[in-house]
Amino acid sequence: MLPVVEFKEVTHAYLGDREASLAIEDLNLSVGQGEFVSLVGPSGCGKTTILSIIAGLLQASRGEVLLSGRKAAGPSPEVGYMLQQDYLFPWRTIEDNALLGLELTGRLTGSSRAKSLQLLADMGLEGKEQAYPAQLSGGMRQRVALVRTLATDPSLLLLDEPFSALDYQIKLQLEDLVSETLMRRGTTAILVTHDLSEAIAVSSRVILLQPNPGRIRRIFEIPEAIRRTPPLYARDLPGFAELFHEVWKEMELAGREEM
Repeated sequence: MLPVVEFKEVTHAYLGDREASLAIEDLNLSVGQGEFVSLVGPSGCGKTTILSIIAGLLQASRGEVLLSGRKAAGPSPEVGYMLQQDYLFPWRTIEDNALLGLELTGRLTGSSRAKSLQLLADMGLEGKEQAYPAQLSGGMRQRVALVRTLATDPSLLLLDEPFSALDYQIKLQLEDLVSETLMRRGTTAILVTHDLSEAIAVSSRVILLQPNPGRIRRIFEIPEAIRRTPPLYARDLPGFAELFHEVWKEMELAGREEM
């Protein structure tokens, strides 16, 4: 089976008025069907740049980017992108916000509407369909944003620190909810996060990047027992703390080497 995402010797530079700065250089990366991969690393290692290239918002300066074997060519309905901010329209109801992606892609039908409403219910938002964003908590708004993203049934979900602005308890609840939902749907996901415990708890692999320019420093395979346990409880499993400290130590080394 072809990888869902494949980077081959990908380099990207940002051009300023007087100079160019390398965000990532000669990056090789492959993500398979159904994987949940997290990208971690110090600031300046190109995490968000990688997501933007996959989403089609940036074109790599050099190298090849493949999505399910096809060259990436701009934004695609097959790729969903969820950000730290929910970007819900305040004048639209929760139901209308959830259906926005389907409207924009011309796929809003009776069947797709029904599936989206069921997804809202699965996210604990039944009865909130006619409410407005201002009437919901931050955690609920992020659930709506997730439903809006998943409603178009993307084969790949990109998550750029979607829980970082939430209270810790809500953050843990959403980690569990998102992990279980994506596993049930078989959706491939790539998460960018600064929270190492989150990365280990939700992922099948954690990819540590080093900065200036961004390159893969080390890949950590997450043990099966942790992978198959809901994130909240995975943190209590034997081996979790040791793995956390191993990733932390390697990231500290990466940061110090750049000083």
